[in-house]
Amino acid sequence: MAVNLPAAADKAVVVEAMFDRIAPHYDRMNRLLTLGMDQRWRRRTLELVDLRAGQLVLDLACGTGDFAELCRARGARVVALDYAARMLDHAKARGLGGTLARADALRLPLRGASIDVIVCGFALRNFTSLPEAFAEMARVLKPGGRVGLLEVARPSQPLVRLGHSIYFDRVVPLVGRFLADPRAYSYLPASTAYLPPWDELRPMLESVGLADVAREQAMLGAVQILTGRRENR
Repeated sequence: MAVNLPAAADKAVVVEAMFDRIAPHYDRMNRLLTLGMDQRWRRRTLELVDLRAGQLVLDLACGTGDFAELCRARGARVVALDYAARMLDHAKARGLGGTLARADALRLPLRGASIDVIVCGFALRNFTSLPEAFAEMARVLKPGGRVGLLEVARPSQPLVRLGHSIYFDRVVPLVGRFLADPRAYSYLPASTAYLPPWDELRPMLESVGLADVAREQAMLGAVQILTGRRENR
């Protein structure tokens, strides 16, 4: 199915409606399409940000609450925010404690320097402005606070990239057509076009005051984890 990605002016409305539609299928499809590896990648993200008991974590674009649940299992306190109301309904149904609320990533309803750790799973390409989203993350992080951003990527090695493209661009939409929502699961692979390459993402993150910015790759480059630390200033 050919996909026309929404223009910037329409993106927030289109993405919100899409995630509201797929909320009932979201967890099942994540486990199926990643063979359950998505939870391993989330746990690895929490290791990289050195999440500790008692810390206050922002799960940004929390979806149905996978990250929030893992954070609470480690003894952290959680604020979970998402723009799609039905995704939050499913997160609440899991019985997660802490704060769950609808919010825009570009205008976080949080005090400056109030958060110890920010995590975000597979959502960067859905934000309408990455520079603004990164600036908000940096604003609410405490000095020394850490950020861990889990996201898809396109492998660089040609043969791996070809195999990945066959799966991600053809198989994923096909599975989505039969088991969930054809438009959504055609959009999700195509939306990687919104993601800048690493050599552009890194200076974006550094420009908002993050230090020690790094990237770890998984699944032969099909997944990336971006990390950074708020400078002590």
